Amino acid sequence: MILNYRHKQPDTPADNPPMLILLHGIGADENDLFGITPFLDPRFLIISARAPFTLPYGGYAWFELTIEPNNIGINVKQFYESREMLLEFIGELINEHNPDRGRIYLCGFSQGAIIGLSAALKEPRKFAGLVAMSGRAMPEMLPDQNDTSELRDFPILVTHGVYDPVLTIDNGRATNEMLSGLPIRLKYKEYPMAHEISRESLADVSIWLSSELD
Repeated sequence: MILNYRHKQPDTPADNPPMLILLHGIGADENDLFGITPFLDPRFLIISARAPFTLPYGGYAWFELTIEPNNIGINVKQFYESREMLLEFIGELINEHNPDRGRIYLCGFSQGAIIGLSAALKEPRKFAGLVAMSGRAMPEMLPDQNDTSELRDFPILVTHGVYDPVLTIDNGRATNEMLSGLPIRLKYKEYPMAHEISRESLADVSIWLSSELD
């Protein structure tokens, strides 16, 4: 497989289960988000992927990233390489696990939310929905305004902490503003939390994902 990963089978066996792919933030690995799996819908086959680039101080990244006031700098080459690897990885997962191709979801935190947003906006037909937690949409992700038909009614949930010191709340609000210009079905919510997944935000993510399955 092009990416390393951990997985959890659905609690109720199914021939073609819905699949949820978890994408961690910078400096973490495939174990980081795996701890939220008990709180997610038991019907999901859950995949927690490891980002492809190793950091010198440990952990992994989807791309090199610098955060400055009012500016996020990214290694563009790594960014696009990771996006293509993620899309290829999903094809490998389909062959390996035989999920319901019409119910494949992405759920990313921080940098994982950034790469997840980019993948979903580029290839919305591959996915049934996206959760972007404490991340940021960037202008280079957005499709041509004349070619958004495939995004119509695509479901996206964006969550962000008001007290986030890493990707400040301005990033969440900018994401909401950018995505609001697309014909997607967008839900945006802020929480009294830092750069984290709080109980309240996780409960809302779980409810939203379950409602998309029903």
